[in-house]
Order: sequence, then C-alpha cells, then structure tokens
Amino acid sequence: MDSSAEPLPQVSIETLTDVVEQVGKVLYGKQQSVKLALSCMLARGHLLIEDLPGLGKTTLASALARVTGLEYRRVQFTSDMLPADLTGFSLYDKGSGDFRFQPGPVFCQLLLADEINRSSPKTQSALLEAMEERQVSVDGVSRQLEQPFFVIATQNPFSLAGTFSLPESQLDRFLMRISMGYPEAGDERAILAGEDPRQQMDQLQPVLPAQQLLACQQQAAQVKASDAVLNYVQRLIEATRTDGQFVHGISPRGGMALVQCARAWAFLEGRDYVTPDDVQAVLAPVFGHRLVFRQSGAQASLDLVRDWASGIPVLS
Repeated sequence: MDSSAEPLPQVSIETLTDVVEQVGKVLYGKQQSVKLALSCMLARGHLLIEDLPGLGKTTLASALARVTGLEYRRVQFTSDMLPADLTGFSLYDKGSGDFRFQPGPVFCQLLLADEINRSSPKTQSALLEAMEERQVSVDGVSRQLEQPFFVIATQNPFSLAGTFSLPESQLDRFLMRISMGYPEAGDERAILAGEDPRQQMDQLQPVLPAQQLLACQQQAAQVKASDAVLNYVQRLIEATRTDGQFVHGISPRGGMALVQCARAWAFLEGRDYVTPDDVQAVLAPVFGHRLVFRQSGAQASLDLVRDWASGIPVLS
C-alpha cells in the first residue's frame, strides 16, 4: 500500500471510540486490554498477549482485524513448523521453466502468531525479520510486506513443555506485552447467560479502514511530549538501571517505545499532548517483558512493574 500517493485523511476521536466499542461487543469488560492493543497499533508496534487459554487472546486479534478491515491471517505455531511455512517458498513451474514464489501467511496486514513459543528458534527468527524490517528474505530476495503490518502473538506462560522461550532480541521487537485476565463477575455472568460473544464476530463492521489507520499513526506520532514528561520517562529508565532490582535496565529503544505508546494512548484519549497518566497507563505493558528481576530470574509481571513504578516521583 502506497500511503504517499495522496494525503491521508484526518480521523476523529469518535472513530477510535467506535473501534473500542465494536471490539467490546465480543470481549466483555476488556476495554483496557482493547485500548492497549489499539494503542500498540497506533504506535506502529507489535503485540504479545500472554495468558491462559480461553481468555480472549484470539478473539481480540480477530475482532481488531474485522473493525479495521485489515487482511488477516492466523498461524498456529508448532514445533515442526519451518520458516518457509511462514514466509513462503519458490516452486518450480514446469510450464515456464521458472521458479515462482508462493507467498506464505506472513504476507498480510495483521498476523496472529498463535502460541509463538511452540515453534523453533529458526522459525522465530524468520518472524523477527518480518517484524523488524517489514520484509522477508527468501532465496536471497527481499520482499516488502504490505503496510500497515502488525503481528499479534500469543503464548501460554504456564504450559512450558515442548516450548522454546523467546530470546530477548525477539521479545524486544514486541512494543507491548499484555495479559487479558479473568472477567469480572458481572461480565462473566453476561457471557454465561447470553450468546457466545465469538458468534457475534460476523456482525462487526469495519470502522477504521487501513488508510485511516495509517492516518491515525501519523497523528499519534505528532502528539506533544513536554520536557517535564520526558524528564519523568528518563527517571523511570534510569531507575531500572540503578536500583539493583533488575538484571539489566531499559535500553534507549525501550525508552523510545514508552514515549511512542504514551503518545498513542494520549491520542486515543482525545488529546494532542502527553501527561504522566498516559505514561503510567502504558508503562507496565512496555517495560514488563524487557525487565528481569535479579532475585527470581523471572520476567517482571505487569502488577510488579506498576508497584515498582509507583515509587518513582513524577516531578523532581
């Protein structure tokens, strides 16, 4: 998609609110998760959803694809999956005597990589290039992916038999990591008493086409972050490096990710400037998978990151 051919349209906040409401029709009580996922897309990033089966990970990805009208593919990652199963391969054509490239499922606009940690590191590295470079290389030829391009990956953090842990380089390519969590009692009662929300998926209508999504990305990138907000972000970054709780601190790329996501969250809230509240709203999903606690050797949970960040002063 050539987004430079004509000026991109301006998109109203009402359209983005409609996106959240539409997805909420199939994900009861998960507005926060929906807004975080949409913020990740507005910030041009990829999303990792880590949670138990049956909590709506796949439903969220499918619903976002429907309301944005993006070309959607779902790939179930397995231990015997090869890179070519994802990127595609060259097939010999007897008629022409040439090799013809057969594109793999990665050639779409929204890819759901289901249970990504069940595939081998070799397959994971093939996805890494697509995520970082927005292209794939097959038989020495690089092929560009269509824009916009997003990866939403899922993994079950508790069923680790037969899995391959994502290396830090792969984790860092995900702008955010979120968790869906169990529904509140009232929302779960509505699910139990009514129609399966997934059956309402076909009723969702595209309200944010690809061109408008690209425009939203541009508008979100222009949201202003004041010196005071940037100072707060810098204190958070520095604290990860100096307070001794973590194996290593947040990199400059991780700091940039936090600012990107805070801008997107502010834009989703209808503002053209970032506040400390915007930073705090996206802090745990951006920092959590980039931090490892020294004492336990485990990745920081979202709640632990929020608790840790509460001790960092907003103003100094």
